Amino acid sequence: MADSPAITDRTLEATTNISLKREPACFAFLSPRSISPPMPIDSINLDLASADYFGGRASLWAALEMRSSVSDERPTAILGFDETFLRPFARALIEAATTRAAYRMSILQEARNSERYRVVEYVTGPGKPLQELMLQPFDNVVLISAAKGKDGDETLFQLPRTDSSLRAFAKMAYVADQALHDLLDDMERLAKKHKPVTNA
Repeated sequence: MADSPAITDRTLEATTNISLKREPACFAFLSPRSISPPMPIDSINLDLASADYFGGRASLWAALEMRSSVSDERPTAILGFDETFLRPFARALIEAATTRAAYRMSILQEARNSERYRVVEYVTGPGKPLQELMLQPFDNVVLISAAKGKDGDETLFQLPRTDSSLRAFAKMAYVADQALHDLLDDMERLAKKHKPVTNA
């Protein structure tokens, strides 16, 4: 695919960057088991990590990244996910923020025996799979936690709950979703084009 001009380079980092410096203070790495001390989130963006084929179909892997002044603005991934995650997560964030009610978001796997996860978090380790997220709204922020059932919820990071930040996140999610699905369509089209023709 890298040799084909039919698939254009889609760099999400530049087109999905949201500055949070003027928003209520938000932090990441809030779990007691975090691999880093808490860090203020100065900006967030989405980034395309990989595009490949899995189980005979095109698939993508993207990341929600944060940047912080305490780490010299280096991009740090806090969530990783496939192409099915962004739409329901954006809806869950907006619903939790606007209704002021906690939202429990289930993450369905492709199959019980599948080794491929739809969503992972990088707060407590190098890609811990998630089955459920809890979005808890407060006055100024929405707390994003990994739901652990009987073990309780494990806090991962916060996002601002202001009107401006919700509008910006909705726009970011829309732009990224369009780009990701356009890329999937390109991949499927190229796969069909290069699929060998067999004689009946």
